[in-house]
Amino acid sequence: MKTLNASAPLELAPPIARQRPLRDVGRVLVLNATYEPINVCSVRRAAVLLLKEKADMVERSGSALRSERRVLERPIVIKLRVYANVPRDSSKRKITRRAVFARDGWACQYCGTRSNLTVDHVIPRSKGGLSTWENIVASCAPCNRRKADRLPAQINMHPRKTPRVPSPHIFITVAAQKIPPAWLPWLPAEAA
Repeated sequence: MKTLNASAPLELAPPIARQRPLRDVGRVLVLNATYEPINVCSVRRAAVLLLKEKADMVERSGSALRSERRVLERPIVIKLRVYANVPRDSSKRKITRRAVFARDGWACQYCGTRSNLTVDHVIPRSKGGLSTWENIVASCAPCNRRKADRLPAQINMHPRKTPRVPSPHIFITVAAQKIPPAWLPWLPAEAA
């Protein structure tokens, strides 16, 4: 058995050059069997759908996904092989802050500023207002504090646009930070 001598210099192994594993940070547009956009998913989820033959690749990028045995072109747009029944009623979709901000153009509906956004109930919940698409707007924090627990007529603060249920395609734009150019032919003009 070899013992270590405190006076002997330690031999360190040369550093191993490691690459960080590539993550599937990209997003893929999912089209229904009728070629209408229904969802945005990760590259990993899209690859699984392609490998299980539940989807076909419509648009691909120049790069590839590699495994030990296979090489798969990286998808940008995929189409499901079987029609997926998607509820058309957007009013039943979950209300999220990002969806409200996207619907309202990422601007306060009282003053128009684009910073420090939060959501506001037009008719406060304490006054009987509901948490529905028609009663929630994007608001900056100062306007939200100024309006406080009052009705719009009491303080003369009315939203610039009447709140409404968003189009179903707003959820595509919410799911992707940036819309890739390859998606544009597949999205309606209002979503692009």
